Amino acid sequence: MGANLFINYGEAVAMILFGIGFGNLLLQPNLIKKIIGLNIMDTAIYLFLAEKGYIRGRVAPIVVDGVQSMEAYINPIPSGLVLTGIVVSVSVSALMLALTIRLYKRYQTLDLDEISSRLKKEGL
Repeated sequence: MGANLFINYGEAVAMILFGIGFGNLLLQPNLIKKIIGLNIMDTAIYLFLAEKGYIRGRVAPIVVDGVQSMEAYINPIPSGLVLTGIVVSVSVSALMLALTIRLYKRYQTLDLDEISSRLKKEGL
């Protein structure tokens, strides 16, 4: 067990980060802290994909010196997924922050429980 954990330390760190972000997302009433928790979860997923896509001794799939053997290069798909995920994550974070600003302007609080109780009072 311990040897496998030492070999796969990147995946273990990614899972720990994901747990921290998920716990933050569930337990924090503050909207900004929830957004930070979601960003920690995103980062953990990107780390996990990067760890799974890396193969020791191989290089990025750019043909140099005429080497065209597939065994010389890593798989480019996880790297592409990470790059796409980062772009989507930044867009989602910007949207969440914009909505949080609108909620703060209307309710003068970032506490999600307080906002929910005020919405119930308004009948929405």
